[in-house]
Amino acid sequence: MNIVIIEDEKLAADKLQLLLCQIDSQIRVLAVLESVEDAVNWLASNKSPDLIFMDIQLDDGISFEIFDAVKIDSPVIFTTAFDEYAIRAFKVNSVDYLLKPIETKALELALQKFNSIYAEKISFEERVSQVFEQISKQYKSRFFIKIGTRYQSVQVAQVCSFFVEERNTFLRTIEGKTYDLDYSLDQLQKMVNPEKFFRINRNFLVNINCIDEIISYSTSRLKLKLKSESRGDLIVSRDKVSDFKRWMDR
Repeated sequence: MNIVIIEDEKLAADKLQLLLCQIDSQIRVLAVLESVEDAVNWLASNKSPDLIFMDIQLDDGISFEIFDAVKIDSPVIFTTAFDEYAIRAFKVNSVDYLLKPIETKALELALQKFNSIYAEKISFEERVSQVFEQISKQYKSRFFIKIGTRYQSVQVAQVCSFFVEERNTFLRTIEGKTYDLDYSLDQLQKMVNPEKFFRINRNFLVNINCIDEIISYSTSRLKLKLKSESRGDLIVSRDKVSDFKRWMDR
């Protein structure tokens, strides 16, 4: 099997090559490419490999830019230290999605999935469904919260919003109960399912099931009423409005 690795971290690329050779001695790494530019140039002038391992975040940009610049027929296994790009990975020839540091077992399973998919001629839609099922399981399902000397488990499905107030982060449940958290809002945004939660502004991440009403606030902004929010309406930032409308219209 001929493979191309697109990875800007030499140690990560070397480790991946070593693991691949340990798993299957018949694997041949044709090239290790360190940037979007290198990848575009190589793929434009060489025959498509059987499989591409592609880091999402490269020194000169995001690897999705490669797909805008050159046609890629090869299936892709994405690698990254962050899972925020998972949904975007579905839109290209994704076989699987591996979080760094890559473990041998996870890599073996990804290669098995590749062999199974292309041996059985499974449709692209079915591949996307399989990847989505795998990645969706990575989102947090509950928070274990300390309240004084007691602890409480709060299901993410019961969270109406996450918000920042006076530099502290809190969650508010659908029942209107508020608990403080040790995570930043940026961290929480990566932990919860983006199909269910949206960052409407710098201070609020809201659950779609908790939005009671959406009102035009100005020509370019929106105002939300949440079921458990007692302090009044929340404003969707001007730069978030277009993405928010698309999110609501899925």
